[in-house]
Amino acid sequence: MTAQPSDLLIVLPAFLAGLLVLATHVPLGAQVLKRGIVFIDLAIAQIAALGVIVAGMGDLDPQGWMVQAAAGVAAMLGAVLLTWTERRWPEVQEAQIGVLFILAATGGLLLLAHNPHGGEHLRDLLAGQILWVRYDQLVFPAVAAVLIIGLLGVMGERIGRLGFYLVFALAVTVSVQLVGVYLVFASLIVPSLGVRNYPARRRLPLAYLIGIGGYAVGLVLSTWFDLPSGALIVWCLALLAIVVHAFGPGRSPAWD
Repeated sequence: MTAQPSDLLIVLPAFLAGLLVLATHVPLGAQVLKRGIVFIDLAIAQIAALGVIVAGMGDLDPQGWMVQAAAGVAAMLGAVLLTWTERRWPEVQEAQIGVLFILAATGGLLLLAHNPHGGEHLRDLLAGQILWVRYDQLVFPAVAAVLIIGLLGVMGERIGRLGFYLVFALAVTVSVQLVGVYLVFASLIVPSLGVRNYPARRRLPLAYLIGIGGYAVGLVLSTWFDLPSGALIVWCLALLAIVVHAFGPGRSPAWD
């Protein structure tokens, strides 16, 4: 029940994939909580997954650029739609995000209804296959992460509603095909929830530590106990966030 050095080398690409996801999702998660649109991640991730399903119906290479493009276009269209709904009916934006999520999720079920491997494909999109990520799959996510972090750093609050949704859609599109819908949502929301009571200057570093620790511990435990890596990482993220929150201040300061 101990991890051998060879086992740790096997999970290294998966850990690097997790770091790339965290690089963009931790700062975006803070913005999501501040804006009060928590379920936007699930909605955009599910829409990107729907784009992958639609592209996959054409017998395209699952790792090919056309599938990546289909996921990106679907996510961008979802972002534009959510920008319009927030402008038109801002008081019910969270409800509209939820409706869009459930439509995308059930749309995927309908499209895969007659696919003999549909259940397996849907499970991979939701739970992810992070343990089988290869180094060559990390090149594009690394470039995208640098661009996204650069945009967030340069634009700041000037990014605006549409800009935020589009950047968010790009980040989710890249991440969902690496780690799946569940881990994308957990990486975005859980670390930010765990540090919400801390002073603003400490939130981001602590959130990154929660994320890094959750991925590292989850991947190591998955090699020890032969359990699904994605699901175990979600639980490790949640438990670490609970611990960090428990040792933090008792009341949440205002979001900056």
